[in-house]
Amino acid sequence: MATAKSIDTGDYKLFPSPRNVHRVIFEHQVFVPYPYALIVMDEFYFKGCYSLFSACRLSDGKMGQVATFELASDVDIFNKKFTPD
Repeated sequence: MATAKSIDTGDYKLFPSPRNVHRVIFEHQVFVPYPYALIVMDEFYFKGCYSLFSACRLSDGKMGQVATFELASDVDIFNKKFTPD
């Protein structure tokens, strides 16, 4: 089993999803406080590149996931279609 290395940003400690095609932290980000929700990013049909990370929000220690997007319009698509389990 491969070990995921964490990425520290000013806001989050991130752990990349092994399903990421792009292991990039894009400019547009959404934190969802559902650490165990299964998010299949391919099913959203985004127009640009995206990536998903398990996350710990540093400001309050809240666990969740961070979806990052190349395009701001994909944030809107994610927010409209995402529903936690």
